[in-house]
Amino acid sequence: MCDQDTFDDIVRFQRRSAVVSRREFGALGMGAGLLSLVPAGAYAAATSGADVEIKTPDGTCDAFFVHPNKGKHPAVLIWPDIFGLRPAFKQMATRLAESGYSVLVVNPFYRIQRAPTSPDHPNFDDPATRTKLVGQMQSLTPTTVATDAAVFVPWLDKQASVDTKRRMATTGYCMGGPFTFRVAAQFPDRVGAIASFHGSALTTKAPDSPHLLIAKMKASALVAIAASDDMQDPTSKDMLKTAFDSAGLPHEVEVYVGTKHGWCPTDTAAYDHDAAEKAWSRQLFWFQKSLT
Repeated sequence: MCDQDTFDDIVRFQRRSAVVSRREFGALGMGAGLLSLVPAGAYAAATSGADVEIKTPDGTCDAFFVHPNKGKHPAVLIWPDIFGLRPAFKQMATRLAESGYSVLVVNPFYRIQRAPTSPDHPNFDDPATRTKLVGQMQSLTPTTVATDAAVFVPWLDKQASVDTKRRMATTGYCMGGPFTFRVAAQFPDRVGAIASFHGSALTTKAPDSPHLLIAKMKASALVAIAASDDMQDPTSKDMLKTAFDSAGLPHEVEVYVGTKHGWCPTDTAAYDHDAAEKAWSRQLFWFQKSLT
């Protein structure tokens, strides 16, 4: 179980996320949300994607793997937010693959149930929905992340489309943000870049707080912080910058002005197209710079 401070931080962040109404969800599906997932111009690679199952010591993880049709490419492991593996994350994984990466996005809650693990239009302020989602989140610990990463990273390296001569990246959204720090510390010689988007509880009082793991990493870092999160914890960004500076790691820690927690996935009411596109472009910048 995560420590109480970490748990309270994550729940607080999630409750600040806006609720997606059916009308908003439909608008995202037909309009700006999907437009943001258009490939990178005429140079987007043709890709192949499929649902996959990965055996772990704790069961079978359902996931989605997508990669360019030709050649070998750097691997990327994506950790979704509390709402889990769903079409929006498969779309983001595909878009990343179109830019030349072999991408695995996992269902972090596979120990409890297969995806989907949240309602189509989740209302976090509904008691029953909140209880279910928070329960799923609480089932994940540093131990479960380490157990899963110890399987997911080698699984990726066995895929024909993965270039094991180049370092890999891992990205995470909200509760998945801290997971990227843990994986990079667990595989310092394999992970060359991490990206955390509106990551929650990156700096806590716990002895294994994610920011304390930076000294064990050898990866560059993009930490894209929601403005609403920064208002609640304005010292976190400075703690992260200090830790990255002390470790001598290249990094970009930025508060995205005007954004609310959860602004990157296209299926949330907090989605901010311009800010999400900026964060996406910075992700590609750091991947191209670091995955050598």
